[in-house]
Amino acid sequence: MSVQLGWFEELKSSYCKTIESCKEYMGKSLFLFGEFGGNDYNFLLLAGKTIEEVKLYVPTVIDTIKLAAESLLKQGVMHMVLPGNIPTGCVPIVLTMYGSTNNQDYDNLGCLKEYNSIGTSHNTLLREAIVQLQEKYPRARISYGDYYEPVIQLLQNREKFTELPMNFDTECPGFSSEEPLRVCCGGGGPYNYNMSLVCGQPGAIACENPMSSINWDGIHLTEAAYNYIAIDWLNGRSVSPPTLRPT
Repeated sequence: MSVQLGWFEELKSSYCKTIESCKEYMGKSLFLFGEFGGNDYNFLLLAGKTIEEVKLYVPTVIDTIKLAAESLLKQGVMHMVLPGNIPTGCVPIVLTMYGSTNNQDYDNLGCLKEYNSIGTSHNTLLREAIVQLQEKYPRARISYGDYYEPVIQLLQNREKFTELPMNFDTECPGFSSEEPLRVCCGGGGPYNYNMSLVCGQPGAIACENPMSSINWDGIHLTEAAYNYIAIDWLNGRSVSPPTLRPT
């Protein structure tokens, strides 16, 4: 994260020149800081760590996020959103690599329950860190941006999401009710995710209408899914406390 903050410091000189002008500029801007942690946990899993071992790293990840966020708050940031993690056990790469023959390991959405606990652990500690930051910087508005519950809602009520909330040239038929966890762009398999043939490689095929899929490539959501989440955030339903409201 120090690298990204270094890039930010380099960028600052393009829109403000003095400490006071930077403080003023940053004070009227909205900082979406994250999401962080997801890649860290995924790489730990790929390295062979157990779920419980991965969870031991969560406090360190949260402390790093907290320190980095505070470095910006000290510079005058007044509006900040810290996004949480998505449900790890609903991610196709995780479902493919760590699938179980025991049906009890899955919830009613087809997600791996124990792997979802990584995301809930992260999000719980992140909320606590936000409370601590808010107490230290009472004049700032520091919000938690929820990715977890909106993704669950998309999976639970996928056929209801038939009207795209932002401007698209393509009509949205609603998300697939038959295989909501299936990847749009992939190389085959139960979830259309194949570690040997990932999206972007020769032979991988994208679905005909990405607007009907929740997940794009096994890791990232589709633009349509992110748009629904963005509208949730803009309307204050999944950001606490609300930072943005439509005019």
